[in-house]
Amino acid sequence: MSQRKKLWKALHDLKPLRPMILFEPYLLDGYLSDYQFRCIDKNLRNIETKMMFQIRQYEQLGDDIVLEPYLRLAWWGKGLSVIGKEYGDIKIEEHGAREPSLAYLSNFPIKTPDDIKKLKPRVFTIDRKPALNLKEILEDIFGDILPVKLGNVDNFDSILGSQIFIGNYLVGITYELFTLIGFEKMMLWSYDFPDSIHELCRFLTDDRINFYEFLLKEKLLAFNTDNQFAGLSSYGYVSDLPKPGTSKEVELKDLWVWPESQESQTISPLMFNEFYLPYIAEIANKFGLSYYGCCETITDRFEYIEKAIHNLRVVSVSGWSDFKKAGELLGSRYVYSRKPVPAYVSTESPNWDLVEKDALQTKNATKNCCVEIIFRDIYSSNCTPTRAIEWVRIWKRIMGIL
Repeated sequence: MSQRKKLWKALHDLKPLRPMILFEPYLLDGYLSDYQFRCIDKNLRNIETKMMFQIRQYEQLGDDIVLEPYLRLAWWGKGLSVIGKEYGDIKIEEHGAREPSLAYLSNFPIKTPDDIKKLKPRVFTIDRKPALNLKEILEDIFGDILPVKLGNVDNFDSILGSQIFIGNYLVGITYELFTLIGFEKMMLWSYDFPDSIHELCRFLTDDRINFYEFLLKEKLLAFNTDNQFAGLSSYGYVSDLPKPGTSKEVELKDLWVWPESQESQTISPLMFNEFYLPYIAEIANKFGLSYYGCCETITDRFEYIEKAIHNLRVVSVSGWSDFKKAGELLGSRYVYSRKPVPAYVSTESPNWDLVEKDALQTKNATKNCCVEIIFRDIYSSNCTPTRAIEWVRIWKRIMGIL
């Protein structure tokens, strides 16, 4: 683990010793189906599940997972997330296609520009008891061999104990805008009601800043430069920010932040730069380092992103990107965070030729780059653990990872 931490830190310091590879196993269908759970209490079962995922990932997948000698637990509570659902009389309601499901439809509560005035800033509060009680229980069970650290939040998982994305500080302006007005209005209002788009982005930006300042004031933040996720599923090891255990009060400038804008992908680079990027950058620049992007391509608008976000360090390169151009744009100045295409092993029969082609294209495009490969978005029951193991093996072979 010590050697892996050094490798991850070297990569994020832009002095890579080799490419790094990490697999996100949490959506692999049936990954723990043969495991006999022991915990009955729901919160302890959540902890057991998270720990077993990490153990299986280490034992089976062959990636560069890092396990720290402590357990991380996030602060938890209703509304304790950067992603909002209620803004005064405006309430975002999401209806899933089935349960459980990642597919959903929002009610898109902002129907007209006049509805914007109904938005009210969120008021943040924290009830520390649930998280503190769980921490005490865990310390009683195994605190002498595995210390429990409490800090930060998980913006994606609201279930106490199962928070796998602790320390991931999402900006999420366009995500929230989408849930408020819908994709069609995001497209048309840029022409028909441009001032309304700016008004909404200004409101959401102020809300985000208020949320992070609340966490700061309440001393809920912790350094996210260990195996917490700096960007989605990418570690935070780096020399330019304080490491956990540093004896100073945490400030936003000490932390990684995750700006992205998948929802604005089909908007032109010029309009993205006018309507959305200034607000995204305003939040991101309050932090120490930025991991930019997720599934969207960045190659057509990187010149604007690079100019606006002053603390850029890692850039996501998804399957929608021009791999070669991304390599030329990023060079050795940023980390090239490659997100392989999951569809090649998620169909009924895996296409290993396309997996190899995906890996070879990446290798050829990143000869002068600082590279990490992050496997994400396995949303099909067809992708078994056996396929995942083979997928990692192929990429390691082609990328020269020993």
